Amino acid sequence: MTSEAERKMQFLFALRSRGVTDSRVLSAMERIDRGLFVRGIFADRAYEDMPLPIACGQTISQPSVVGLMTQALNVTSRDKVLEVGTGSGYQAAVLSLLARRVYTVDRHRRLVAEARQVFDALGLPNLTTFTADGSFGLPDQAPFDRILVTAAAEDPPGPLLAQLRIGGIMIVPVGQSDTVQSLIRVTRTDSGYEYEELRPVRFVPLVEGLGQD
Repeated sequence: MTSEAERKMQFLFALRSRGVTDSRVLSAMERIDRGLFVRGIFADRAYEDMPLPIACGQTISQPSVVGLMTQALNVTSRDKVLEVGTGSGYQAAVLSLLARRVYTVDRHRRLVAEARQVFDALGLPNLTTFTADGSFGLPDQAPFDRILVTAAAEDPPGPLLAQLRIGGIMIVPVGQSDTVQSLIRVTRTDSGYEYEELRPVRFVPLVEGLGQD
């Protein structure tokens, strides 16, 4: 057995042991190489279950959190998905294997450009990237079946809630940036929104406006 095969087995075992059990999510995470999204001195730690620093003061989430958030989103092959906070692009790439169409937005031009290079190299035709203030979503593409927010808001952002289709699901970390946040699943119903608390998490804060880089 090659060391790469062993590494992949250990990676998937770590996901399963932390509660990622959906076979479609595990398959997508097996196909998308996290190593492609981690640059520089942390590249050799790409397969460990830990968050890692990336450019622009952001992070790539630990794989088990990516898996649990993706699993909670319950994406189907018919869904149009919005991701707020492209970051490294890893989460969006995983989603692209599960959804019909994925739109991902980030406030940092550099992150969007670097992620787009990896998406092109992987050949992910159903993935579109934007540099924009993600807290306002993408009204021109709304409504969305699923919305995933990879930065913490004090409350689920109103513009994003409004862009969720009835029956749609949004996963968003909620809480103050310097304390432990809660991962919330929001389901839009005919009469409003239902909120379910999933687990404690820690994400960078959702910031309005465009980054300087």
